[in-house]
Amino acid sequence: MLDCVITGGTVVDGTGRPGRRADVGIRDGLLVAVGTVDEPARRTIDAEGLVVAPGFVDIHTHYDAQLFWDPYATPSCLHGVTTVIGGNCGFTIAPLAPETADYVMRMLARVEGMPLESLAGGLAWDWTSFADWLDRLDGTLGVNAGFLAGHSTIRRAVMGEAAVGTKASDDHVAQMALLLHDAMDAGALGFSSSLAPTHNDGDGSPVPSRAATDDELVSLAGTVRDHPGTTLEFIPGIGAFTEREMELMTAMSLAGRRPLNWNVLVVDSSRPEHYRGQLAAGDHATARGARVIALTVPDLMKIRLSFASGMVLDAVPGWAETFALPMEARKKTLDDPAERRRLRELTEAPGAAALSRLLRWERMTVNDVGDPTLGQLVGRTIGDIAAERGREPFDAMLDVVVADDLRTGLIPPAPGDDDESWRLRAEVWRDPRAVIGASDAGAHLDMSYTFSYFTALLGESVRERGVVGLEDAVHFVTDQPARLYGLRERGRLAEGWHADVTVFDPDRVGRDPARMRHDLPGGAGRLFQEARGVEHVLVNGVEIVARGELTSDRPGTLLRSGRDTETVAIPAAS
Repeated sequence: MLDCVITGGTVVDGTGRPGRRADVGIRDGLLVAVGTVDEPARRTIDAEGLVVAPGFVDIHTHYDAQLFWDPYATPSCLHGVTTVIGGNCGFTIAPLAPETADYVMRMLARVEGMPLESLAGGLAWDWTSFADWLDRLDGTLGVNAGFLAGHSTIRRAVMGEAAVGTKASDDHVAQMALLLHDAMDAGALGFSSSLAPTHNDGDGSPVPSRAATDDELVSLAGTVRDHPGTTLEFIPGIGAFTEREMELMTAMSLAGRRPLNWNVLVVDSSRPEHYRGQLAAGDHATARGARVIALTVPDLMKIRLSFASGMVLDAVPGWAETFALPMEARKKTLDDPAERRRLRELTEAPGAAALSRLLRWERMTVNDVGDPTLGQLVGRTIGDIAAERGREPFDAMLDVVVADDLRTGLIPPAPGDDDESWRLRAEVWRDPRAVIGASDAGAHLDMSYTFSYFTALLGESVRERGVVGLEDAVHFVTDQPARLYGLRERGRLAEGWHADVTVFDPDRVGRDPARMRHDLPGGAGRLFQEARGVEHVLVNGVEIVARGELTSDRPGTLLRSGRDTETVAIPAAS
């Protein structure tokens, strides 16, 4: 007898082939039949009028901490995600030396926008090795989850305070390599790092990985070649790539004999030369026998800015020290006319040019406020508020922010919301130099909601805009990322493969507006979006979402390299 049969749906199997009406039979966590199923089953899911697809695969998340208090990785699973990969950008919560836990917590709070009170209250922080940390998660998960080993965390464990801003000695690099080997022996899926200028720690200083030389990065990338089923993830910087950045990513891929994926490629029709120049990093690598892949998000890069978190705003040259201040001191500073003038002038300096399109104060919209008495401002632009009050937009914005104890959420206009940009995005999704990813789910909890790009892709890009077909869209978020990471028997609906399945209504699939929800440890808040039209989500054959609601089952697998992944070799290794 089958454990479950899904009947009468249109099976879109993840390969890109046309959908077909078929039943799906499941036994012992595996797909045992895709076609006509006559065998009786303990559970029947009627999928008449629905699409039956592989569970969606999100290869760029930061759920490392959240999975301890939320084993389902919400809200991702509600949007059809069955597999998540964490440990990206060089930020993990293992390995730890006894004296580094506080630093790592504060680093994650700053650079990835995770509430410090939730990190402190939701985890024990008493592990040391990567293996010990993984063992804590094994057997507790609602979704499948695997993790890379992060450079900044490892560098801090080896070098202590000297990890920030100091060149590593040969002995330091050797010790870091040993920790990486230990992590991958335990099941880490590879190595991640970052040189992004926006990545600062809890003290406002550059995160440890930003002090690494190219030689250190290439040496550590080389450790993955000794471990089956591993890969590389990297953030080279912001903006157009330099020759050095393209050479570095190529060298890292060659050293590890693995693909390297980098984050994040943003498509905008007003600057096509920008993303095309970044995609050329893939050509540069291929010509040298390496493989470099861009992660691109199939959604507008909408973000919520806050003077409480300071993320992105602290990238304005000269602003970081303001955001390093305690909240009360920061509020007083932002209320000071002379300081306001200094900050505004810094945004107009040449060094802030890369952020100039973002920092157009008059076009920002008030998304939410902490003080209910300011509720009448929600949904209005700063420009309108400024005109009403007879103030300059920058001053009007800070007036609101200070009055709201810095809790105000501000939404800048997202670039690229035009027909040509969407057409170009669809071209990039089909480009072999790019893979859909970069959700950042689990991070920037009060700033970003790209975690819902799966339902946005199916609802907005497929159904409403028609820029891509249903079968291609499913392929882009299932089989394609799974093959990049070598996930064994995941990402397709095929007999003998794991029964990770998402069932959705193609006429309804989409997402609700993003709203703040205060449900994290310590009462902290996060942006949350409900999904529409995602009816059933199964992980390893067990339903974790039924009619849009979570069940209580935890069938997820902790993905370990070599056991649950296979090696994806680059041409140089063949």
